[in-house]
Amino acid sequence: MLEALGLTEHEELAYQRLVTLTAESAVNLAAALAIEPRVAVTALAGLEEKGLVARSVADPECFTAAPPTVALGALVAERQESLRRAQLQLATLAESYRSGAAERTFIDVMEVVRGRQAVAQRFLQLQRGARAEVLAFVKSSVAVVSPEDNEDDDRALQRGVRYRLVIEAGSFERPGYFDVVRATADAGGDCRVRESVPLRLLVVDREIALLPLLGDRDDHGSGALLVHPSGLLDALLALFELTWAGSTPFLPATGEEAAGRAAEPAQRALDEVDRHMLSLLLHGLTDQAIGGQLGMSQRTVQRRVRQLMERAEVSSRFQLGHAVARRQWLDLP
Repeated sequence: MLEALGLTEHEELAYQRLVTLTAESAVNLAAALAIEPRVAVTALAGLEEKGLVARSVADPECFTAAPPTVALGALVAERQESLRRAQLQLATLAESYRSGAAERTFIDVMEVVRGRQAVAQRFLQLQRGARAEVLAFVKSSVAVVSPEDNEDDDRALQRGVRYRLVIEAGSFERPGYFDVVRATADAGGDCRVRESVPLRLLVVDREIALLPLLGDRDDHGSGALLVHPSGLLDALLALFELTWAGSTPFLPATGEEAAGRAAEPAQRALDEVDRHMLSLLLHGLTDQAIGGQLGMSQRTVQRRVRQLMERAEVSSRFQLGHAVARRQWLDLP
């Protein structure tokens, strides 16, 4: 936790121990923390340089901890001042950037990012810097960072950034992906589903976009384009809004809340598996993909769908979709 103040892991452990003791030597500290003596010596030297420990007057080989409220308080104040200066510098740089925007050539509004690792780093970097809104097209195949491994969207949602995602239906064929999207929706993300999306796309705060350098020809993230404010960025935003308008809202429709809204009190309420299955079915997933999400065989999926059709008194899956809406088996928008 103290790494935010510039302490290493061993420095933090050493300080946490020393604040509970009168004094301790590097040798005893190493034994207590199960680390090598040289590592303890390095940690104590770092703490001494930061003003967090001092050598004991009675025994120069031993160290005592400085009062946390004084020593750590000074570090916190120093970091806060550094952040304040950085924010002022950021505002100055942003203003300079905006002032020069009118003089940029077409080449200046685009930046080429090469290499899978560099693309992944920029993808995460953009989300970390998001202030208000993130727009994205999510393709079914994974390029550089899978949605399951992307933790920065969760952090952005927690700090109030709005997410609008258009997800390619084939993405749900990956086992467990439905739960990933449901967690995003539960955290406040606005998700929609479409049979296919035009391209991979990430737009942050309507100011910068990231898209593949070679489009669908490059499905491994070996290169990307960063698009800055320009007519091209405006076109990408228009494409997103058009695609968003023609996409189907994501239907989590599971849990006690959805069950409580069932409109057929005289009949047995749908169980969670049935609601989950209907949600996947309405999103266009195949029986095989639904089975992968629910951990059951394709034959079991087909049997349960037939049972739902019989219960709804319909003879086709298309009619079942209308029956779901009419009977309010799911919380449809």
